[in-house]
Amino acid sequence: MTPSIGHTPWNKGIIVGQKAPLKLKEVWAIRIRLQLARQHRELALFDLGLDSKLRACDLVQLRVRDICHGDRVACRAIVMQRKTHRPVQFEIAEPTREALSAWIKTAALRSDDWVFSGRKRAMHLSTRQYSRIVRRWIAEIGVDASAYGTHSIRRTKAALIYRRTKNLRAVQLLLGHTKLESTVRYLGIDVDDALELAEQTEV
Repeated sequence: MTPSIGHTPWNKGIIVGQKAPLKLKEVWAIRIRLQLARQHRELALFDLGLDSKLRACDLVQLRVRDICHGDRVACRAIVMQRKTHRPVQFEIAEPTREALSAWIKTAALRSDDWVFSGRKRAMHLSTRQYSRIVRRWIAEIGVDASAYGTHSIRRTKAALIYRRTKNLRAVQLLLGHTKLESTVRYLGIDVDDALELAEQTEV
C-alpha cells in the first residue's frame, strides 16, 4: 500500500525491531545514579528486572508474596508467564534482595501488595509507565534512549550469560522460551557466533 501524500509514518525517526541489551558499563551507570539518589523503588525495579529476565507484563504484576518467604526476600522465585502460560524460575541476587528489602520496608508493603504499584496503590505499575521509566534511565546516562526499551532490561543478563558460557539451553530455560529457535532469534545469534564456536573446537 502506497502511503498518501503528506502522511507521516508512525515509526518515523524511531528505531524499530529488537532493542539492544544494556552493556555492563550502562548497567552500573544506571545503578549508581539510582543508589546515589536513594531511589529505593526504582533501584529495586531495575535490579529485579535484570535478575528476573521477565517480560514487562510479568514484572509489573509481581506481588510481594511472589518474591518473599515470610518477611525475607527469597533467593529464587517462580512465576507463571502470561504469554506462554508456563512457569519460569529466576534467581534474586544478594544486591537485588537488599534493594527489594529496602523498598518493601520503606513502602511498608504487605504480602498481597504489588511490589511496584502505579499511581494508585491498588493498581500495579503499567507496562507503559515502566517503559517511560526505562527510557528515562537510559537518557539520564547520556545514551540514545530510542535504541533501548523494556526488553533491553530482560535481555541484558541473558545476553551476558550466553556470551560467557555459549549455553543456549540454559538461556532458553532462564527466559522461559518454549523453543530454542526463539532464544536464538532473541539473542541475535548469527553466523559469526557459530564460526567463533567452531574455531574454538578441535576434533
